Amino acid sequence: PLCGVLIVGEETIVYCSANAFKAIPIRPSITKAYGRVDADGSRYLLGDHAGLLHLLVITHEKEKVTGLKIELLGETSIASTISYLDNAVVFIGSSYGDSQLIKLNLQPDAKGSYVEVLERFVNLGPIVDFCVVDLERQGQGQVVTCSGAYKDGSLRVVRNGIGINEQASVELQGIKGMWSLRSSTDDPFDTFLVVSFISETRILAMNLEDELEETEIEGFNSQVQTLFCHDAVYNQLVQVTSSSVRLVSSTSRELRNEWHAPSGYSVNVATANATQVLLATGGGHLVYLEIGDGTLTEVKHAQLEYEISCLDINPIGENSNYSHLAAVGMWTDISVRIFSLPELNLITKEQLGGEIIPRSVLLCSFEGTSYLLCALGDGHLLNFQVNMSNGELTDRKKVSLGTQPITLRTFSSKNTTHVFASSDRPTVIYSSNKKLLYSNVNLKEVGHMCPFNSAAFPDSLAIAKEGELTIGTIDDIQKLHIRTIPLGEHARRICHQEQSRTFAICCLKNQSSADESEMHFIRLLDDQTLECISTYPLDTFEYGCSILSCSFSDDTNVYYCVGTAYVLPEENEPTKGRILVFIVEDGKLQLIAEKETKGAVYSLNAFNGKLLAAINQKIQLYKWMLREDGSREIQTECGHHGHILALYVKTRGDFIVVGDLMKSISLLIYKHEEGAIEERARDYNANWMSAVEILDDDTYLGAENNFNLFTVRKNSEGATDEERGRLEVIGEYHLGEFVNRFRHGSLVMRLPDSEVGQIQTVIFGTVNGAIGVIASLPHDQYVFLEKLQSNLRKVIKGVGGLSHEQWRSFNNEKRTAEAKNFLDGDLIESFLDLSRGKMEEVSKGMGVSVEELSKRVEELTRLH
Repeated sequence: PLCGVLIVGEETIVYCSANAFKAIPIRPSITKAYGRVDADGSRYLLGDHAGLLHLLVITHEKEKVTGLKIELLGETSIASTISYLDNAVVFIGSSYGDSQLIKLNLQPDAKGSYVEVLERFVNLGPIVDFCVVDLERQGQGQVVTCSGAYKDGSLRVVRNGIGINEQASVELQGIKGMWSLRSSTDDPFDTFLVVSFISETRILAMNLEDELEETEIEGFNSQVQTLFCHDAVYNQLVQVTSSSVRLVSSTSRELRNEWHAPSGYSVNVATANATQVLLATGGGHLVYLEIGDGTLTEVKHAQLEYEISCLDINPIGENSNYSHLAAVGMWTDISVRIFSLPELNLITKEQLGGEIIPRSVLLCSFEGTSYLLCALGDGHLLNFQVNMSNGELTDRKKVSLGTQPITLRTFSSKNTTHVFASSDRPTVIYSSNKKLLYSNVNLKEVGHMCPFNSAAFPDSLAIAKEGELTIGTIDDIQKLHIRTIPLGEHARRICHQEQSRTFAICCLKNQSSADESEMHFIRLLDDQTLECISTYPLDTFEYGCSILSCSFSDDTNVYYCVGTAYVLPEENEPTKGRILVFIVEDGKLQLIAEKETKGAVYSLNAFNGKLLAAINQKIQLYKWMLREDGSREIQTECGHHGHILALYVKTRGDFIVVGDLMKSISLLIYKHEEGAIEERARDYNANWMSAVEILDDDTYLGAENNFNLFTVRKNSEGATDEERGRLEVIGEYHLGEFVNRFRHGSLVMRLPDSEVGQIQTVIFGTVNGAIGVIASLPHDQYVFLEKLQSNLRKVIKGVGGLSHEQWRSFNNEKRTAEAKNFLDGDLIESFLDLSRGKMEEVSKGMGVSVEELSKRVEELTRLH
């Protein structure tokens, strides 16, 4: 706006126009991003490579520029974009760290910074490397990434499912049920926690020291098992046991009324809300009571033809204290029935099918939609939508949550209702965009759960698991949880070692001033706390390029092997490197052996009890030899030349798959008799590789620098040597992301009995910070889903009207080809978000019912 140009250099900023030239010196820095503050162009924000934010002020009289001033405001993430919004609020977009919303204050804080961070936006990019580990040892993978760059470098632990943050716990065996109660109707917090056992009931309460201690509610019968408890109107509490229903004052704790089961009958199952009690005795009797001020009235009794297995009268209509519907699960005919209250007329009966009885039913409302959840004894859960006016059940869906019986309870978190399903695979059921979602809870087995919102532990849950009672808060209800471990330096390689319970990372620290060079380290971290417990510095100019945890034949120890390169300014390609072998002893990295190499060690693999290294253009095999003095050394066995740069290597059995800088993928084989490595086949296309992985014995996956994925297959049945020597390209797909690493594994629990449990998956990490999953599908499923994908393309319009087919076409400098043998999972899963009308359109094209399509697509969503 002031005319002229601003030139931002590394040591000077210059303003230059036809009739003026002003320059000021600045501290040496590389400005990465700028953003204009004022419309008249008098102030600019500059962000540099170290994440420092400066304000550049252009002083001017009318249109004439009189000078420049620069001031340091403070530190932010390393900025890629700077957008001044308004009112001193600025958005810092970062591709090297988390993006931030910041406020610029008029007064500096204690550290002299004018920058206050209002909000952070998680960014995992660039993911340079990652590993898949099961830190909680529950059979569920987590991804630990090397994310960010330079000072914004961090490790991120990405896991699927919800964590419980334990606040308190006590050892208690044999818990049969739990309920929380309040000491008065309008008390915002819970006071009592009722814990039921097979022959007694104990009551816990918070004392003044915020500890749980045992207390008495005199009106309760504590010599027997409690079947159900609830807060009732008029400051009352209800306790149901096998012989009676007791109504107790919550203030004086004395018994006010009692209803006794008819002689010869005992209560088997019961449920209650603030004004109603519903119970079942042996012989299929269903009894309905209403609660008044000191009164318990038997209103209605119905005789059913079979025994009753579970009940629910959770109010989800207008009145939060009274339900017009009752859900009843039955033995023998294995059905769930809806009765009207107070009349106990049967409205709906739904046969569940199969031999397994319903163990828990729950009426609940998510996002304004009413549902009936029905959990079976084998870990399956059915859900129906309930029409509140006529009790009709529609839209039946079934999922498998575990293998053991499930109990359902509602709880609230951030003012939203969710359902906790306790079983061998505890799960939280919640709703998003009018769709039920299931997120597993990172606990092993949970017998019972109840919300316990006490003053000392607000918004907590009480959880009974394997002989202990835990009170804890629950993470945000969402699918993925990301924990950030800031390093302040750039981690480039990571590896996990199960035996020593550690991670090892190769990282580099950028020095603050320009004249110091960067330093590279190997750091050892504890895999639970992720704190650094040992550091090994590398030589000057030496980079850590690869890292591996492995063991060797005839040696029981497990080692960390690190491959390095000396990166000298005058060399185009490193001419020397080292292989370092460490052992972890007493939490320290001990160097056991080292070997000099004639180039950069780009990749290391454990290979038949030996060590396989990729060094510049050569694949080299080393064995682990015992010297006469008992020490160990790495000795060359054989090698294979013929690559431009062998950057990525994966092995399986005697096969070696190499991803080359320019020469795509080649397949080598190690021959034991000759002790030699030979090329078996290669892909003759020119692909600049960025990652490779072995999918199965014959199929290999590659990613290249034009953001494509492709698969090649070895052709063992070929008639001629020429055919057998060729890796045939069988799949191609444009991902639109630069992949840095593939790893086998999964972020979800694999239930062996589900179809999805058999499907192999590979996880990838990209420069933009995306984590993705590639699943290998059986042929018939692929054919079905390919048809579904092409039907979806007709119904779902691409962003900006762009064609999905074109976007997913393989595309490099030489050619473009339609995607083949790859499906777009994101597109297929978007079927579940379509309106009913659009779903029916797709269903018509497929000739398959909407229910069946939803079921098949929902199965797939459980792959990730």
